[in-house]
Amino acid sequence: MHRQAISFVLALLAAAVFGSISLAADARDAPAKSAPVTTIAAAAMPKQGQETLALIRKGGPYPYAKDGTVFGNRERVLPNHPRGHYKEFTVKTPGSRDRGARRIVCGGDIRNQAASVCYYTDDHYATFKRIKE
Repeated sequence: MHRQAISFVLALLAAAVFGSISLAADARDAPAKSAPVTTIAAAAMPKQGQETLALIRKGGPYPYAKDGTVFGNRERVLPNHPRGHYKEFTVKTPGSRDRGARRIVCGGDIRNQAASVCYYTDDHYATFKRIKE
């Protein structure tokens, strides 16, 4: 009986190593564990957020090199879209020595308010608020 148990455990381990079964949940398949997306009026955002949104609608120029780069939505808080759909933009944080935690993330045709959707986060992607313009 002891040999059967060892053989069974070895078979399980081999299956896990070669991918036919998984002994742990894959983090990419796990549902997002964050708060649902709420809304915020553009006028209710901090002044710096309103300025960033205006720059986005104008098409730049942007003050940070990372502005306009692809946002991967790895946190899976925003609706799922193909890679490249979302772009991120820095919202200046007064007193911060780096880019800070505030961002606007937009999907779709970012210069066209009617064809895009933008989200504001002030906690580095932990939560988002859909911007109502």
